[in-house]
Amino acid sequence: MYLALWPGSVYPLGATWDGKGTNFALYSENATGVELCLFNDNNEEVRIPLTEKNNFVWHGYLPGIGPGHRYGYRVHGPWAPEMGHRFNPNKLLIDPYGKAIDGEFANDESVFGYSWNAPEKDLAFSELDNAHIMPKSVVVDQSFDWGDDKLLRTPWHQTVIYETHVKGFTKLHPDIPEELRGTYAGLAHPAAIQYLQQLGITAVELMPVHHFLSRPGHLVDKGLNNYWGYDSINYFAPYCGYSASGCLGQQVTEFKEMVKALHFAGIEVILDVVYNHTGEGNHLGPTLSLRGIDNSVYYRLVKDDPRYYMDFTGCGNSLNVRHAQVLKLIMDSLRYWVLEMHVDGFRFDLASALARELYEVDSLAAFFDIIHQDPVLADVKLIAEPWDLGEGGYQVGNFPVLWTEWNGRYRDTVRDFWRGVDNSLGQFAYCFTGSPDLYQTNGRSPNASINFVTAHDGFTLNDLVSYNEKHNEANGEDNRDGESHNRSWNCGAEGETDNPEVLRLRERQRRNFLVTLLLSQGVPMLLAGDEIGCTQQGNNNAYCQDSEISWRNWEFLKTNRDLLDFTRELIYFRHKHPVFRRRKWFQGRPIHGHGISDIAWFNADGSEMTDKQWLVSYAKVMEIFLNGQGIASPGPHGERIIDESFLLFFNAHYEPIEFALPHSLQDKTWTLVIDTDRPRFIKDEKSISGYQTVSVTERSLVVLRCLE
Repeated sequence: MYLALWPGSVYPLGATWDGKGTNFALYSENATGVELCLFNDNNEEVRIPLTEKNNFVWHGYLPGIGPGHRYGYRVHGPWAPEMGHRFNPNKLLIDPYGKAIDGEFANDESVFGYSWNAPEKDLAFSELDNAHIMPKSVVVDQSFDWGDDKLLRTPWHQTVIYETHVKGFTKLHPDIPEELRGTYAGLAHPAAIQYLQQLGITAVELMPVHHFLSRPGHLVDKGLNNYWGYDSINYFAPYCGYSASGCLGQQVTEFKEMVKALHFAGIEVILDVVYNHTGEGNHLGPTLSLRGIDNSVYYRLVKDDPRYYMDFTGCGNSLNVRHAQVLKLIMDSLRYWVLEMHVDGFRFDLASALARELYEVDSLAAFFDIIHQDPVLADVKLIAEPWDLGEGGYQVGNFPVLWTEWNGRYRDTVRDFWRGVDNSLGQFAYCFTGSPDLYQTNGRSPNASINFVTAHDGFTLNDLVSYNEKHNEANGEDNRDGESHNRSWNCGAEGETDNPEVLRLRERQRRNFLVTLLLSQGVPMLLAGDEIGCTQQGNNNAYCQDSEISWRNWEFLKTNRDLLDFTRELIYFRHKHPVFRRRKWFQGRPIHGHGISDIAWFNADGSEMTDKQWLVSYAKVMEIFLNGQGIASPGPHGERIIDESFLLFFNAHYEPIEFALPHSLQDKTWTLVIDTDRPRFIKDEKSISGYQTVSVTERSLVVLRCLE
């Protein structure tokens, strides 16, 4: 087979089809030669040396090669692991800029750059060829009819995030055709979208969809998969395992159709992205892409012993974000997903690892500076998981402007408060008001705080109130994996029970968490399935459970309908009342003509809380007044925002408490809206005024609305 190779261009990197042929370009500083490898339907290979090299980019143009063609690279260079170089042309490599990948990775000796049988095996050069089992990159046609689709740019203070897994959300959905379940098309199905709309969700945060290593070696023998997908092998290609259409570029079109359908329904798409490490692992990992293209460029290596990798992630390696080409790779990927795939934002896994220019976390690292200046990325939603596993990696509250953060302190504090831990009241008050102790001093708003009680990593909401201990036996690690300190409480029985008192308390606790989450200042994030009481049977680390343990079980709709309806009403309640989603911080200033602040804190007897009372370790009871007349920030057209006023009575004590109206508000009339001791919102309740008291059940909260 003769193919005429033209010089082509150094830009753009990857495989770019222009309607007549395809330009191929690959960056490698230390390579001595690069072969482009093309494959036909029978997996027969044609190797074409790329003879053009400029600015460390190896490139060439092939007329007649177009969408659907499969390809890879073989990269020549020194095999010197002690020097940080792991070139091995026996290994077919995935294009790091490839827009689609066909096939799944196999755990086979041939995909490793070294010999398994050598005494120091990672130093021994492997002669085995892996092309017969390696997935192939695919040339893609990027054309797509977006119509008038564009980024939704929903303001942060109007955003409600729903964290979900593409496959897990629809895999068991009875109203979605079986052939579409677990796919991008399944998530775009009217049944899925209608559910999200009725729930009141404004954004889905999708767990990783970058093509990832689905079966790492340590899971193969256990018959398990990398379900979560936090082992990216490529940062441009949507994972083909979630495609109902095929993997020769069809997955790209299917993903775009999903985004377009969600946008049409008013729902943003946020991607959970993993730019801190790849699925190639440590020095004993496979050679799949970056390791074989230029190991010392793309990865952080131990300075005095570059045979080994710096690991700030617990996953074996860390990307070398200090290198200009690695920064370019990340930035090109981010821009691609915004401009070509129309996603609305990103949640950055272990984002602190991206800030490590030397060793310490530097909040002014080049990565953040570049994003801040980028005209495409500076205006999309940017969410940091503000920690990694390295020293000093816990950076909650320290990210720069433009960034929001998963507020891990919020999660821990709210869990502690509702399980009755001492010394949590004052911190709970900070969390409820948007965590000003974390975000107010560095120029950010309450919406810098992404509030969550549960997420994919840890217990579901149902399991949070049903288990004291993790139960991860199904993971095959003798229950050693996963967090052991979950701040959970089983309410009196471990796991499933038929004890009616325990079940009633669990239901109340679930509502306590949901009301706290949705009425706190900041941006709420709900874990998919929590609204219908889904369980993972006590597994708090279901990363490898591509099974009914992790898939959302829609049968819970039948038994937990009240919980779903309550959650829907609660989200609608938040959307309706701007006093619960302020754009600016509370200031506590008196409102003109009244002696009442925009927010005020009271004891259960109606007296104002003193500074000393915040320090009482055993305090678990308080009242919060939110003044709907005290919203200082205007609406989008400069109009004054006025809302109703509310009183919230919190009782995390183990006994019922009689709450009195605040002394300064006894001239007003109130009505009961929410009582977490009841399964639904309350309508047509009698009014409360003057010296009347409200009985609040143990471990519950009540919301009153002012009628005047």
